[in-house]
Amino acid sequence: LKFNSQEEAHEAAIKKYEEFSQKQGQERLVSGSDDFTLFLWHPKESKHPIKRLTGHQQAVNHIAFSPDGRYFASASFDKKVKVWNGFSGDFLATLTGHVGAVYQVAWSGDSRFLVTASKDSTAKLWEVPSGKRAKGTLPGHADEVYALDWSPNGGSVATGSKDRTIKIWKH
Repeated sequence: LKFNSQEEAHEAAIKKYEEFSQKQGQERLVSGSDDFTLFLWHPKESKHPIKRLTGHQQAVNHIAFSPDGRYFASASFDKKVKVWNGFSGDFLATLTGHVGAVYQVAWSGDSRFLVTASKDSTAKLWEVPSGKRAKGTLPGHADEVYALDWSPNGGSVATGSKDRTIKIWKH
């Protein structure tokens, strides 16, 4: 979208945020730690977390909410990804299949799929929340996969590796 001024862009962003907020209810935040836990917060209401989430066996590396806000996923050095209810923080599923630490997660724009990047030199594709086993493995890197993200239209995933390559995968 093109805007005629910074103020117009700012107003459009505020309007979009308010529309999203009305659908989502209160604002939520999740933090992860090297003590293997996550905390769910309602930052506009309290300076204290509302829930402590446990289950990882090693440090939590990355957390991401799904675009629709219904879920969030946590990646850990314990080689697992956990999927949680984005509103209550209730545990939903553990995604197992990586044989190395999981560094990053990324949600598809429609919140149906999750991709994960791992020390095991692969990325994996998961269908959420139903799939506890990977729908597909994206092999081909010669070293750890540190970064990944979806294209804006959801048609492909890009992965970046310690092997100094970027690969683009068609979905």
